[in-house]
Amino acid sequence: MESLITTFHIDWKIIIAQVLNFLIVFLVLYFFALKPLKKLMSERETRINKGVEDAKINAETLINTKKEYNEVINKAKEEANILFQQGKKEVEVKKIEMMENAKKEVDNMIASGKKTLEAEKTKMVEEAKQEIVSLVVKATEKLLGSETNDKFDQKTVDQLKNI
Repeated sequence: MESLITTFHIDWKIIIAQVLNFLIVFLVLYFFALKPLKKLMSERETRINKGVEDAKINAETLINTKKEYNEVINKAKEEANILFQQGKKEVEVKKIEMMENAKKEVDNMIASGKKTLEAEKTKMVEEAKQEIVSLVVKATEKLLGSETNDKFDQKTVDQLKNI
Protein backbone atom coordinates (compact mmCIF):
# COMPACT_ATOMS: atom_id res chain seq x y z
CA MET A 1 0.00 0.00 0.00
CA GLU A 2 2.94 2.20 0.62
CA SER A 3 3.98 1.83 -2.95
CA LEU A 4 0.54 2.83 -4.02
CA ILE A 5 0.75 5.97 -1.91
CA THR A 6 4.11 6.95 -3.33
CA THR A 7 3.14 6.14 -6.91
CA PHE A 8 0.02 8.23 -6.87
CA HIS A 9 1.46 10.85 -4.47
CA ILE A 10 -1.40 10.51 -1.98
CA ASP A 11 -1.09 12.60 1.10
CA TRP A 12 -3.42 11.73 3.98
CA LYS A 13 -3.44 15.22 5.27
CA ILE A 14 -4.71 16.57 1.97
CA ILE A 15 -7.33 13.85 1.72
CA ILE A 16 -8.58 14.61 5.23
CA ALA A 17 -8.56 18.34 4.46
CA GLN A 18 -10.53 17.74 1.25
CA VAL A 19 -13.00 15.50 3.09
CA LEU A 20 -13.40 18.25 5.72
CA ASN A 21 -13.81 20.87 2.94
CA PHE A 22 -16.38 18.65 1.24
CA LEU A 23 -18.28 18.22 4.52
CA ILE A 24 -18.21 21.97 5.21
CA VAL A 25 -19.41 22.81 1.67
CA PHE A 26 -22.07 20.08 1.91
CA LEU A 27 -23.29 21.40 5.29
CA VAL A 28 -23.32 25.02 4.05
CA LEU A 29 -25.20 24.02 0.90
CA TYR A 30 -27.55 21.82 2.92
CA PHE A 31 -28.46 24.54 5.46
CA PHE A 32 -28.42 27.58 3.13
CA ALA A 33 -29.61 26.12 -0.15
CA LEU A 34 -31.12 22.67 0.18
CA LYS A 35 -33.18 23.23 3.35
CA PRO A 36 -34.81 26.51 2.13
CA LEU A 37 -35.33 24.87 -1.24
CA LYS A 38 -37.08 21.89 0.44
CA LYS A 39 -39.20 24.28 2.46
CA LEU A 40 -40.12 26.25 -0.69
CA MET A 41 -40.95 23.02 -2.56
CA SER A 42 -43.16 21.74 0.29
CA GLU A 43 -45.01 25.08 0.43
CA ARG A 44 -45.49 24.99 -3.32
CA GLU A 45 -46.65 21.37 -3.15
CA THR A 46 -49.15 22.37 -0.42
CA ARG A 47 -50.41 25.24 -2.55
CA ILE A 48 -50.75 23.02 -5.61
CA ASN A 49 -52.58 20.34 -3.60
CA LYS A 50 -54.91 23.00 -2.18
CA GLY A 51 -55.50 24.33 -5.70
CA VAL A 52 -56.31 20.82 -6.95
CA GLU A 53 -58.74 20.25 -4.05
CA ASP A 54 -60.34 23.65 -4.70
CA ALA A 55 -60.65 22.77 -8.39
CA LYS A 56 -62.38 19.48 -7.47
CA ILE A 57 -64.74 21.30 -5.11
CA ASN A 58 -65.44 23.93 -7.79
CA ALA A 59 -66.11 21.20 -10.36
CA GLU A 60 -68.57 19.52 -7.98
CA THR A 61 -70.18 22.88 -7.24
CA LEU A 62 -70.44 23.57 -10.96
CA ILE A 63 -72.08 20.20 -11.59
CA ASN A 64 -74.52 20.77 -8.70
CA THR A 65 -75.25 24.27 -9.94
CA LYS A 66 -75.94 22.94 -13.45
CA LYS A 67 -78.32 20.35 -11.99
CA GLU A 68 -80.10 23.00 -9.93
CA TYR A 69 -80.22 25.29 -12.98
CA ASN A 70 -81.77 22.55 -15.10
CA GLU A 71 -84.27 21.73 -12.34
CA VAL A 72 -85.26 25.38 -12.00
CA ILE A 73 -85.57 25.75 -15.77
CA ASN A 74 -87.71 22.61 -16.00
CA LYS A 75 -89.93 23.79 -13.13
CA ALA A 76 -90.26 27.21 -14.77
CA LYS A 77 -91.19 25.57 -18.08
CA GLU A 78 -93.79 23.41 -16.33
CA GLU A 79 -95.23 26.41 -14.48
CA ALA A 80 -95.27 28.45 -17.69
CA ASN A 81 -97.05 25.61 -19.48
CA ILE A 82 -99.59 25.33 -16.64
CA LEU A 83 -100.15 29.11 -16.68
CA PHE A 84 -100.50 29.01 -20.46
CA GLN A 85 -103.07 26.21 -20.25
CA GLN A 86 -104.97 28.07 -17.51
CA GLY A 87 -104.90 31.25 -19.58
CA LYS A 88 -106.10 29.30 -22.58
CA LYS A 89 -109.00 27.85 -20.56
CA GLU A 90 -109.87 31.30 -19.20
CA VAL A 91 -109.83 32.71 -22.74
CA GLU A 92 -112.14 29.92 -23.89
CA VAL A 93 -114.51 30.64 -20.98
CA LYS A 94 -114.43 34.37 -21.73
CA LYS A 95 -114.97 33.65 -25.41
CA ILE A 96 -118.01 31.51 -24.61
CA GLU A 97 -119.35 34.18 -22.23
CA MET A 98 -118.84 36.89 -24.85
CA MET A 99 -120.55 34.77 -27.50
CA GLU A 100 -123.50 34.16 -25.14
CA ASN A 101 -123.70 37.86 -24.26
CA ALA A 102 -123.55 38.79 -27.94
CA LYS A 103 -126.25 36.25 -28.72
CA LYS A 104 -128.43 37.65 -25.92
CA GLU A 105 -127.87 41.19 -27.21
CA VAL A 106 -128.77 40.12 -30.75
CA ASP A 107 -131.87 38.34 -29.43
CA ASN A 108 -132.79 41.46 -27.45
CA MET A 109 -132.23 43.64 -30.51
CA ILE A 110 -134.36 41.30 -32.63
CA ALA A 111 -137.11 41.28 -29.99
CA SER A 112 -136.92 45.05 -29.71
CA GLY A 113 -137.03 45.37 -33.49
CA LYS A 114 -140.04 43.05 -33.65
CA LYS A 115 -141.83 45.09 -30.98
CA THR A 116 -141.02 48.30 -32.84
CA LEU A 117 -142.20 46.80 -36.13
CA GLU A 118 -145.35 45.50 -34.47
CA ALA A 119 -146.03 48.95 -32.99
CA GLU A 120 -145.38 50.59 -36.37
CA LYS A 121 -147.62 48.04 -38.05
CA THR A 122 -150.39 48.66 -35.52
CA LYS A 123 -149.99 52.40 -35.96
CA MET A 124 -150.07 52.11 -39.74
CA VAL A 125 -153.16 49.88 -39.60
CA GLU A 126 -154.88 52.39 -37.33
CA GLU A 127 -153.92 55.24 -39.63
CA ALA A 128 -155.09 53.23 -42.64
CA LYS A 129 -158.41 52.51 -40.90
CA GLN A 130 -158.83 56.19 -40.13
CA GLU A 131 -158.02 57.07 -43.73
CA ILE A 132 -160.38 54.41 -45.06
CA VAL A 133 -163.14 55.58 -42.75
CA SER A 134 -162.58 59.12 -43.87
CA LEU A 135 -162.64 58.07 -47.56
CA VAL A 136 -165.78 55.97 -47.04
CA VAL A 137 -167.51 58.89 -45.36
CA LYS A 138 -166.55 61.22 -48.21
CA ALA A 139 -167.57 58.66 -50.80
CA THR A 140 -170.88 58.14 -49.05
CA GLU A 141 -171.49 61.89 -48.98
CA LYS A 142 -170.84 62.12 -52.67
CA LEU A 143 -173.09 59.17 -53.40
CA LEU A 144 -175.89 60.52 -51.28
CA GLY A 145 -175.28 63.91 -52.65
CA SER A 146 -175.98 65.76 -49.52
CA GLU A 147 -174.36 66.79 -46.31
CA THR A 148 -174.88 64.41 -43.44
CA ASN A 149 -175.34 65.29 -39.87
CA ASP A 150 -172.93 64.61 -37.04
CA LYS A 151 -175.02 61.76 -35.58
CA PHE A 152 -174.97 59.93 -38.88
CA ASP A 153 -171.23 60.49 -39.24
CA GLN A 154 -170.49 59.24 -35.77
CA LYS A 155 -172.77 56.23 -36.11
CA THR A 156 -171.29 55.33 -39.50
CA VAL A 157 -167.73 55.74 -38.23
CA ASP A 158 -168.43 53.43 -35.28
CA GLN A 159 -169.92 50.80 -37.55
CA LEU A 160 -167.01 51.02 -39.96
CA LYS A 161 -164.50 50.66 -37.11
CA ASN A 162 -166.12 47.44 -36.02
CA ILE A 163 -165.65 45.97 -39.49
